Amino acid sequence: MRTINLLQRMNIYQEVFLSILYRVLPIQKYIEPVYFYIYTLFGLQAMYVTALYITSWLLSGTWLSGLLAAFWYVTNRIDTTRVEFTIPLRENWALPFFAIQIAAITYFLRPNLQPLSQRLTLLAIFISTFLFSLTWQFNQFMMLMQALVLFILDSLDMLPAVKVTWLYGIQLTGLFLVCILQFFNSMILGSLLISFNLSVLIARKLQKNLKTGSFLNRLGKLLLHLFVVLCLTLFLNNIIKKILNLKSDEHIFKFLKAKFGFGATRDFDANLYLCEEAFGLLPFNTFERLSDTLLFYAYIFVLSITVIAALAVAFRNLSDSTNQQSMYKMGEYRIGLKPETAYNLIHTILFGFLALSTMRMKYLWTSHMCVFASFGLCSPEIWELLLKLIHLYNPKRICIMRYSVPILILLYLCYKFWPGMMDELSELREFYDPDTVELMNWINSKTPRKAVFAGSMQLLAGVKLCTGRTLTNHPHYEDNSLRERTKAVYQIYAKRAPEEVHALLRSFGTDYVILEDSICYERRHRRGCRLRDLLDIANGHMMDGPGKNDPDLKLAGHPRFCEEIKRNLPPYTAYFTRVFQNKTFHVYKLSRNK
Repeated sequence: MRTINLLQRMNIYQEVFLSILYRVLPIQKYIEPVYFYIYTLFGLQAMYVTALYITSWLLSGTWLSGLLAAFWYVTNRIDTTRVEFTIPLRENWALPFFAIQIAAITYFLRPNLQPLSQRLTLLAIFISTFLFSLTWQFNQFMMLMQALVLFILDSLDMLPAVKVTWLYGIQLTGLFLVCILQFFNSMILGSLLISFNLSVLIARKLQKNLKTGSFLNRLGKLLLHLFVVLCLTLFLNNIIKKILNLKSDEHIFKFLKAKFGFGATRDFDANLYLCEEAFGLLPFNTFERLSDTLLFYAYIFVLSITVIAALAVAFRNLSDSTNQQSMYKMGEYRIGLKPETAYNLIHTILFGFLALSTMRMKYLWTSHMCVFASFGLCSPEIWELLLKLIHLYNPKRICIMRYSVPILILLYLCYKFWPGMMDELSELREFYDPDTVELMNWINSKTPRKAVFAGSMQLLAGVKLCTGRTLTNHPHYEDNSLRERTKAVYQIYAKRAPEEVHALLRSFGTDYVILEDSICYERRHRRGCRLRDLLDIANGHMMDGPGKNDPDLKLAGHPRFCEEIKRNLPPYTAYFTRVFQNKTFHVYKLSRNK
């Protein structure tokens, strides 16, 4: 009963472009569309690794660093990418452009760039930012983290203010352009990124003498600046959301509020995220795998040294407003931190916190971890600082360390992981899910083309893809009315009367409903996180099985619908007729005369 503009709601411009490219190029006789799609995405991953290689090379000044970053990315592929087992994910389209953007920013932040080089680099940053934003619905949250990196470094006088302003402007311009292409998607206009960037630029104009004065004076100004930016951001964001009547992203803030301990919630949408492993904390075994390739040890080593240098430089900058270079004198040694190094340091720290708090976001951190660790091991500045601190400084020793350590690690990685990678490449795997195939074939052959299907979001996406039938709901969750509709459809797994479930489903024009045993009798999640438990809690009902319930939860007046309907009792057969069944799925046709 609703038509959705796919280009507005889903980030599929890349598929549209690829389909046009496939039809225009004279390749249709030689390659099937699905392989053209897969090879394009795999080619993008090659661009991704190349961008990591270049970033590491730019930071360290040697190609050996880039080679080590690429090797680490490949040997840690379980934790650096999901492309090998879930090819068409939006992040697999977006992250290569994000890596290119980081490489371009790293080059842009170098001092004394020629005007032409600076303009071309800004163009590269803009194009990669735009493409990243266009291909992933979570773009605004990732770029908000990036904006925070710029804000921190600008406040500590570790980046040139003019270049930071350019980067803020590029973020805003790229996002507004995506907003236009997505038919003025209100979720983009109401994003925190737009409010934050505008607030920072306004606050800068209000506080012109932010970077002058004594240490305590500057610290006080910084705290005031932070407070002004925070208040302006919240004010602008609330105003924009009220004007646009925007509720599309409220489930994200409910999820974050509950996740970080600001009160438990019974909100169905927030709990659906909280109970998914991908949105939980980063598992400890991730660090075991990263340590097995020596990546984690190298990363902590480099991170420790650069954090010490950054703290020293930040203190120096705040203490001496006349200092224009990120240098700090400690005893007889001068500690320096290049702007591009400072940017990548804060970037890896903030995205590290994001990954630790939300496992799904680890792929943004682990790939950059490869870059940062390899840069540090090949950086003359890092080895110089370390050797001076332990009183073993010698120019020859720096040269020996920055080349010998990476080469030894590369030899270790080749020895330990190369045979396994070759074995993996020789494996041939095949999709095998006969129950789902049987269901799709039945829908194609036994149901009208205009039939409307209800069920779980993930399954209905497959129904749409394989059969083209009309759906009641789908997995794109960034829409308030769709979330409400999904919760209503999911009452098929709650303790509701058959007439209530029938009325809800018919209100969406449903002809057939698909019940899945894997959801009705779910055991994958613990008690309190099973879908049926989330529905019971949201409906104010006690959960099944042994364990505690909140005191205000009540016994349901009806048995669980998905279980009781299979008994074919008269109250259920009056509204629902079973038309298909296998080991996994049960399909019921809804009566229309009730």
